[in-house]
This record gives sequence, structure tokens and C-alpha cells, in this order.
Amino acid sequence: MTGLWTGVRERVLALREAPGARQVFGADPDRSGHGFLLRPPLTEDVLAAGERAMGVRLPEDYRCFLLEVAAGGAGPDYGLFPVQRFDGARAAEAAVPFVPVVDEPPEPERADFADDAAFQQAWADYERLVLDEMHDRADHGTVMLGHQGCGYYTLLVVSGPERGTVWDDVRAVGEWIVPRERPDGSRVSFADWYLDWLERAEGRARGGGSPAR
Repeated sequence: MTGLWTGVRERVLALREAPGARQVFGADPDRSGHGFLLRPPLTEDVLAAGERAMGVRLPEDYRCFLLEVAAGGAGPDYGLFPVQRFDGARAAEAAVPFVPVVDEPPEPERADFADDAAFQQAWADYERLVLDEMHDRADHGTVMLGHQGCGYYTLLVVSGPERGTVWDDVRAVGEWIVPRERPDGSRVSFADWYLDWLERAEGRARGGGSPAR
């Protein structure tokens, strides 16, 4: 990771004065945007304590970002959530390997049951499995990077075979958590995701390009 984040903090902060800064999606501070502000980076001691609380070592590109660039602030969509605390139940869930949900079980059909009571019991079992158990564990093994608006969130997998990859939580529209992918189908890392946004934001803020998301 040597040199990966060199100059990135300065590039982001410089966009505050760019003529088209408010045209970058999620950046306008008058509309709850990030305003191209960045929180101070974490210290190694604070980050290491957080990793112990979570029971995981964060992916190296994200880890270095937190130490060298910022612990939250300007970034894709409405920016990065501030990294302040690592304790509590959500932290403990980070060490549980992330398992993508491929398909949810089919809804029970009334025609498949002898009476209403059996159908209602099957529906209650389905709701408990899908709405409670499956949704509750769907984002285990991840940390939440930020929100995209409209109830969509961006996650970074920190545990399991998909560790280090970025996923979109689009359950608000009835889907599940889906991977960010390059045109060739390969997964997107945190560094890919953030640096691609920065390049597009620079182009937009300085007078050209399409809105950066």
C-alpha cells in the first residue's frame, strides 16, 4: 500500500474551492452534502483497538485510508460515515464471515396448504426466516461505508471469502446486497471505489464531465 494514498487528502480538500464543487453529487453542503470536508485520520492505536473490538483486521487499502487520509467525510455519494466507535453489537458482527444471499425462498402459496391455519403458519415461518433471520445476518462481516440516498448503502466486506470488496445494500427496493463489479466482472476494492470517484469528482468540479457518484 506504499504510496497508494499519497496526496489524496490534499486532492479532496482542494475541491472545496473548485468552481463546480456543488455540482458533484452529494457534495453540496446546503443539501446535506459532505462539502469536500474530511475528518482527521485515525491513529494507529485507535485503529488497532477498534480492530481488536471487531475481531478482524481491516482490508489493507481501507486501513491505510483511515490512517493516512481520513476517518470519514468526503467520498462517493453522500460521503463516508465517520469512524468513531468500534464497540457494540454491530462491531461484533464484523467478524462473522459475510455470506451473500443468492435467492430467498419462495413465498408460500395458499393452494399448497389444506387450510387457512396451515397457510398462516407457513407464512409466519417464512416471514421469520426471510424478514428477520436472513435480513438480520445479511450484512454480517461488513462495515458500512456510507449512504447513497433513497435507503441504499455501500458496504465493505471485512470477513470471509469476499473480504476487501465493495457491495451495494439495495434491500430498500426489494433486492439484497449486490457486489460492485468492473466491466470484466471482477470485484471492486475500496481503493478502486474511492479513487475512481475522486477522479470523476475532480473532472466535474473543475468544469467538465458528468455528475460524479
